[in-house]
Amino acid sequence: MSDEKTLSCRTVYLLLATISCGLMLARIVTVESKTVGPEKRHTPFLSANDRSRWCTVRALVDEGTYAIDSMQEGKDKNWRTIDLVRHRGPDGRQHYYSSKPPLFPTLIAGEYWVLRQLTGTSIATSPLYVGRILLITTNMIPLVLYFVLLACWIERSSATDFGGIFVFAVATFGTFLTTFSVTINNHLPAAVSVLVATYCAQRVWYEGRREIRYFVIAGCGAGFAAANELPALSFLAMLAAGLAWKAPRQALMGYLPAVLLIGAAFFATNFLAHGDWRPPYAHRSDGQVLFEEDFEEDAGPLDMLETGRVPAEIHDGLAGGSGSPARELSLRKRYAGAGWELSDRRRGERYAIVRQGEVLQVRSWDHWYDFEGSYWTSDDRRGVDLGEASRGSYALHVLVGHHGLFSLTPVWILSLIGLGIMLGQGPSGQRALASLILVLTVVCLVFYIGLRPVGDRNYGGVCSGFRWLFWFTPLWLIALLPAADFVSRNRWLRFFALLLLLVSVFSASYPWHNPWTHPWLFQYWESLGWIAYP
Repeated sequence: MSDEKTLSCRTVYLLLATISCGLMLARIVTVESKTVGPEKRHTPFLSANDRSRWCTVRALVDEGTYAIDSMQEGKDKNWRTIDLVRHRGPDGRQHYYSSKPPLFPTLIAGEYWVLRQLTGTSIATSPLYVGRILLITTNMIPLVLYFVLLACWIERSSATDFGGIFVFAVATFGTFLTTFSVTINNHLPAAVSVLVATYCAQRVWYEGRREIRYFVIAGCGAGFAAANELPALSFLAMLAAGLAWKAPRQALMGYLPAVLLIGAAFFATNFLAHGDWRPPYAHRSDGQVLFEEDFEEDAGPLDMLETGRVPAEIHDGLAGGSGSPARELSLRKRYAGAGWELSDRRRGERYAIVRQGEVLQVRSWDHWYDFEGSYWTSDDRRGVDLGEASRGSYALHVLVGHHGLFSLTPVWILSLIGLGIMLGQGPSGQRALASLILVLTVVCLVFYIGLRPVGDRNYGGVCSGFRWLFWFTPLWLIALLPAADFVSRNRWLRFFALLLLLVSVFSASYPWHNPWTHPWLFQYWESLGWIAYP
């Protein structure tokens, strides 16, 4: 492109980014939950999902703990969340904790600590003021970096003015990343991290750069993406393989230590929060068997459990057969025939009693999501949270249905075409990148559609899109570029591409005030009676 055209494109990129940032800023400074607590105080917390992270932020700075009991047991319902777990804390008592991995909320808590030191303002007393500032620093500023890096990529790779401007228009208005700028979430930082890592990797792969900083930044980006989106571990591994193939020494010296640093931070904050190296989502089943009681010839213990009493055999088994130390035991029937929960309130311990045929097993407690009043192990679940029983129906709606990648954001159809162009006609470096994007997309679709149990096939809950794949956005934008260049050659193809952009912008803008709402297609089909959830 000539210098004049390049300057013109840069000006358009700047205008698009400025308008997008202005709109995001307007939404952030006016974001407000419809839920109002007893003190009539409004908050910027829009769902149980983001409230879970906000609770951790507040607890860390204001109370010096990861436990969020005060917010769940207090009178202010603005801080209540269903995205929480309950387990024994360092003081030996049972406490509530956010179910979200604590690394990202811990980083936000660092921002909040600085803000509180500078202004003396607490998020508990001024949630709108503090929350909106933190949304700007946590969401909007990283998206500015995202726009800058993407513009640099487009300038290097675009063959036409239309193609480059079209892709940048999609990035600034046609994806759900900007939609989610008004709420704390893990998808936005993961997507930004993916672009940072990919940008540095392409400098190594395409341009032969070997400065160690590119490997370090790529490792930090890939590591942080995986810390926020577990399936992004596949991205981390494939990027590692590509960098090691091109520059093994620099990858070993730069990329690997950076990944290990992020991994260490992930597990360290998890241990600080929960006293365990495994994140909360790994604690969703009963623990090891402590002892068993056979009631084949005597159904007395089972009868006692059914009537809410603790059999002496189990009582003695917990005491190790040496008599019964002082205990304060209570029994609770668990959800859906999963057995009983035995709690020792004095010691802060919980046990699972499970029937296996003619045997009663007493297990250590390791199901952090199962507690009295839990949304996830009760009959309170409703709507999409019940899960989609049919994998075929789930796949249909994830791809082209009410939460569809291609029905809500049809510009990704062009990304598929772009991948074909990159694989068939592009240089070897482009073929490698296209292969990475294609393999990652297929692997993650198989993971979410084919490998998840019914309870997890819920489209990401009440959400304006299939949020678990939002971190792919920068990769699909990269794949979109050669297709946008291709359609620029024909007036009718350009018109078709603009129609796809129109629908995508509409889908991303429809949940203007709260992205934690069902997609417009879901709401429309529901109003027509085409779909119905209890």
